[in-house]
Amino acid sequence: MDRKQPMAEANRLSRLLQVLPEPERFPVNVENLAFELSRQRYKDAPITQIDTFDIDGVEGLLGRHPSGKKWKIGYNSRIQSPGRVRFTLAHELGHYVLHRELRDRFRCSTEEMHDWDEWEIETEANVFASFLLMPLDDFRRQVAGQPPSIQMLRHCADRYGVSLMAAALKWTEIAAKRAVVLAARDGYVLWARSNTAAYKSGVYLASKKLTIEVPKTSILNQIDAASGPKSSKVKANLWFHREPAEMTLIEHALAVEGDYPYTLGMLLLPDAMPRWELQEEDLLTPVDQSLHYRR
Repeated sequence: MDRKQPMAEANRLSRLLQVLPEPERFPVNVENLAFELSRQRYKDAPITQIDTFDIDGVEGLLGRHPSGKKWKIGYNSRIQSPGRVRFTLAHELGHYVLHRELRDRFRCSTEEMHDWDEWEIETEANVFASFLLMPLDDFRRQVAGQPPSIQMLRHCADRYGVSLMAAALKWTEIAAKRAVVLAARDGYVLWARSNTAAYKSGVYLASKKLTIEVPKTSILNQIDAASGPKSSKVKANLWFHREPAEMTLIEHALAVEGDYPYTLGMLLLPDAMPRWELQEEDLLTPVDQSLHYRR
């Protein structure tokens, strides 16, 4: 049996929602969609209940009834952010559409929901949720002609009813320049994601393998909830040791409050310098880079 593709399935549902008038199109009403979609397309085992639960460390649940004739979606009652609730529901709907024939129960932890590099089906459910809630064609129109900024992300987060982090991760998919989005807390990187242009040039933060400290002079270390969004320009090699000494990057940062507090960071770099223009000491291997971050 061929595996369903998360982007294709999400785009298929998005096209069905295009018939709605603009004021009702976004944010996507995931609960109504889950009930109607499953009732019409999967009559043998529809989603019949969406409810809250209280289990430490678990963000969302999807389970089949013992009778095998219906499914239930759940989300943690401690989640206060409507954006996180919406993304969690879309994530669990993704498991239902993509993976329900693989097993009868899905239990998604907080770590998995915030790490897009976790095992395969969790990544697929995240991708499904992202494309369902923030269709790429509409997202491109919202950011067209705008310089990258926290304000730009906030506009998208408000339009789609998602968190700033979800909007930031979506933006990395279409960013023309090298870009890294990260979450930090207490002076250390919780996790980070590079777009394709950045990753191919060796610009990434291996936060799952290494303990990475936010540079002391970074603006991410200088803001709090009362500061609002801030931007600064710093030497690129403070973050990425392989970058030339004269290169700078732009930092955008915002302290995010709520049930999952963190500092959101966007690191925007110019195009990579061709390798033949780099000095020998700049041509470090990924191993060299990892040793740098261990210091």
